[in-house]
Amino acid sequence: MLARMGLRVGLVYDLLGSRARGAGDPPDADAEYEPEETIETLEAALRRLGHQPLRLGNPHALLAALGKGELPALDAALNVAEGYGSRNREAFAPVLLELAGVPALGSDALSLSLSLDKAWTRTLVAGAGVPVAAGAVVASEAEAETVEIPGGFPLFVKPRWEGTAKGIGPTSRVADRPALVREVARILRDYRQPALVERFLPGPEYTVTVVGHAPARALAVLQRALEPETGIGVHALARHPEPEGGWRAVAPGVLTAELERRLAERSLRAFAALDCRDFARVDFKLDANGEPCFLEINPLPTFAPGGSFGILAELLEKPLDALLADVFGQALSRLGLA
Repeated sequence: MLARMGLRVGLVYDLLGSRARGAGDPPDADAEYEPEETIETLEAALRRLGHQPLRLGNPHALLAALGKGELPALDAALNVAEGYGSRNREAFAPVLLELAGVPALGSDALSLSLSLDKAWTRTLVAGAGVPVAAGAVVASEAEAETVEIPGGFPLFVKPRWEGTAKGIGPTSRVADRPALVREVARILRDYRQPALVERFLPGPEYTVTVVGHAPARALAVLQRALEPETGIGVHALARHPEPEGGWRAVAPGVLTAELERRLAERSLRAFAALDCRDFARVDFKLDANGEPCFLEINPLPTFAPGGSFGILAELLEKPLDALLADVFGQALSRLGLA
């Protein structure tokens, strides 16, 4: 009898440059899409486990294959597709896979939609006991003229349902009412969605990668570089025209053992509150009192070599595909497919 050669695992993804830019699209419309290098890394991780990766393409390609009855036989699927257009865009692929009866690694469609909507996420995470900055959804310029955020200015303005710092730039921190109205108008115009306005958090920024299940665990906390004048993450400013001399970067935080413990504990609370599975990245910023406040959770974190997983692999002194093989192996075990 011939031994079976591992599992057949479909890959669903959006590649950078694969989507034609539409009229009125903001310059960072495809910022969450992945380079070819990421897909190759995912394939290497699955092959390291002895499984066979099969490229399925983006959610539209997956939909077409399902409609034509041409979806190949699969044991599981790994989705990193961001989609485009609505707060349900990250759920497109998981819903199609669920309809096809293909078990998927990572969080399900509902968790992905909830986590993309930063306003709903704030409510759920705060209910789990994780501090969040004071804030409000602002859906019009008229509301921006009157909204009051406890603590007052400075405030921070971003789209209600975007990720990867989309919609965030040098003007996102606002110090007065006219600037607030301008920023809200920009979000409404360019991103066609309400703005989330929050009290600006002046402290250092940290990101925590959470993996696994029963129980999930937090990996090493990473500090994100900030631009010193605005206090905004350099990763969010990198897509914008640089000032003379380029964007300066500082890492002002001191990561004590106690702070790392609190960040890890609050990350796990957020992960559980959104019913996330297998992997996610949770971002925090410290307030004026040094308290870690939740910014967002991303259950579709990038697996690109330059992202958090790549940095963690360097810290662990192991290849990125080996670290991801560990993570994906645990996810397949959760699905009963290890």
